Formats: sequence, structure tokens, C-alpha cells
Amino acid sequence: MASHRKSRATGTRVAGIRTPALATAALTSVALLSQTATAAPSDDGRPSLEEVEKKVDDLYRQAGSATEKYNAAKEKTTKQRKRVDTLLDDVAKRTQRLNEAREELGSYASAQYRTGSAIPETTTFLLADSPQDYVDRNHLLSRLTGRQKDAVDDFTTQQSETMKKRREATESLATLTESQNDLKTAKATVQKKLSTARELLSQLTAEEKARLAAIERKKQEEAARKAAELAERQAEERERQERAAQEESDAASGSSESSGGTGASSGSTAPDASNGTKAGKALAFARAQIGKPYVWGATGPGSYDCSGLTQAAWKAAGVTLPRTTYDQVNAGTTVPVSQAQPGDLVFFYDDLSHVGLYIGNGMMIHAPKPGAYVREESIFYDGESSIHSVVRPA
Repeated sequence: MASHRKSRATGTRVAGIRTPALATAALTSVALLSQTATAAPSDDGRPSLEEVEKKVDDLYRQAGSATEKYNAAKEKTTKQRKRVDTLLDDVAKRTQRLNEAREELGSYASAQYRTGSAIPETTTFLLADSPQDYVDRNHLLSRLTGRQKDAVDDFTTQQSETMKKRREATESLATLTESQNDLKTAKATVQKKLSTARELLSQLTAEEKARLAAIERKKQEEAARKAAELAERQAEERERQERAAQEESDAASGSSESSGGTGASSGSTAPDASNGTKAGKALAFARAQIGKPYVWGATGPGSYDCSGLTQAAWKAAGVTLPRTTYDQVNAGTTVPVSQAQPGDLVFFYDDLSHVGLYIGNGMMIHAPKPGAYVREESIFYDGESSIHSVVRPA
């Protein structure tokens, strides 16, 4: 969510990852109003703009984290429900086979009774019409006894396996219930946080809202300036790499000519063509979603949350990403912000509650927050310290 803002304490960057403190929410930031707004409550008991700003910051950040927990719980619930359905279907089939085994066992018992297997052998011999009749009876009883034993073994096996699957189904149902409760709790948390934030913002006067809008415009201007600086640094780095590659190629060519061979560069700084093609497809998909509303927990096609958009974009490129930001951050190679390429995932905040798709020149496409729409925006929209890391999925 774009408004999971945090304070702007200086962070440290290690291996391309910045560990930020809380960054300030763009919509409600009043840091620049410190000369005109007081932190003390007003005479009528209403909280000051500074108090509202801090509270809303926390609420949006907590809602963002809760949204990702909701996404994780929803995914877990879906998988668990499929497992339960599979187990119940298996139990039903095994129960049917158990009943068939029971019927077969009963039929053998009836046949054995009809042939007089319970009668002592001496009596059977005396009652036989002839010695051959006696031999035939014993042969039949012997066959029945062998088949009956197989039927008993089959029945026992089916009964044991059916009971095992029933226990698994019972355990899975309990896990499903737990997952559903987690899902319900996460959903309630998101709704409560957003509702409280909306209520706080609704209490602002028209003048206060206008001042906040002015601050937002200044923040966007600053973010655009930062993006331009990054784009310039990246352009300079590309030029440096191209010059180095050309010099290496020239040197190799000269060496080859002097030795009578053909020139060949020992290395290449060209980007992976396969990655570039996939990234292009992901970006094309993301651009087509611009203007669609942010809805927490949504994965398209009519609306998205932040991780739902990045997942759908890379899926269009044939790459499967996990559902949540917590998992997406581990689904690729971490690179420094200065080396970000189009298609990379840009993660924000120490709780990884937001993600966007880098498009180049310090800009990204992302689904910002409730009430907003998928849009292009500077990756510095909430300050440089809000950037957690950049990950290349493919």
C-alpha cells in the first residue's frame, strides 16, 4: 500500500538493501507544516494535524502489513481447502472399496457354509456319494479357504488405509478451520485500520485538507527530482560500461590482428536477452492496468493490490511469483537501487508492506493504496529511506 509511511531517519545500505526507519505518508504528511501547525491539540479538543498525521501513518502501515497477512492466509486457506476436498474424495472411494471387500468376504462365508465346511471330515466322507465326491468337496473347500484368506487380507488392508485417510481428513479440516480464522482476523484488522484512518481524515477541515494537498504536491516534485537524479546516474553508468566494453573490444581486436587471428571480446556487459524479453512483457501488462482501482486482496483483472499487480504482471511474462511481498522479495536476485532495470521489483519499508514494478528512470508502476488507482510514480514517492530493496525476478 502506498501510504505505509515511516519517519525519515537515515538508513544504512548493505548489498543494495536499505534498512529504513518509518517513512512519512504522502497523503497526510505535514512535516513541512511545522512552522504553521502546532503539535498541541486545539482548544475544541480536536487532535492537531501532527497527531492526525502520526496516527494515520501508523494505521496505513499496519493496514498494509495486515493486507499481506490476509493474502498469505487466503492462499493457505485455498490450498488447505483443496487438500481437504482431495482427502474427503479419497476417503469416499476407499470406503466404497471397503464395503466391496466386506461383501466379498461375506459371500465366501456363505459359500463355505453351503458346502458344509464346518462338518468334520469323517462325517463328510460318510455322507459323500462316492470317494470322488469326497475329493471334489475337499478341493472346493481348499479353494474357498485360500480365496477367503485373500479377501480377509484385502478387507483388513482397506480398513486400515481408510481409517488412516479419515484421520488425515480430520486433521486437515482442523487446519482449514484455523486458516479460515486467521483469514477472518486479518480481514477484520485491515478493515478496522482503514476505517479508523478514513474517520480521522474526515475530521480535517477544508483548509487543512488543502494544506495537505499542497504538501503532497511538493513531495511529488521532490520525488520526481530524485528520480531524475537516479536516471542520470544510471545513464552515466551505462555510458561508462559501454566505453569500457568498447576499449576491451578494441584491445582484443588489436591483439588479434597482431597475431593474425580474429578479434573476440572476453566479456560482455549486454543484458540477458531472455530477461529483457520477459521484463518487457511484464511491463506491457502493468501499463495496461494503469487506471484500475487499488483493492486490498485483489489480484485482477478489474482491480489489484500492490503484490497482486506485480504477481499478475510477471505471470503474463511466464514467470510465477509468490502471492505476498514477504515471499516475492526472495523470488529473485537482489541488486542495488543504482543498478535497477525495467521489470525489477522495488520493495518498500522494513516490514515489506509495499512493492512496485520498476520501469526505468527512477519510476515505477504500482497499486498505491485504497482510494487510489494503478499509476506511474517515482520510486522516491515516500523518500529514499523508504526503499527496502530491489529484486530481479528473472
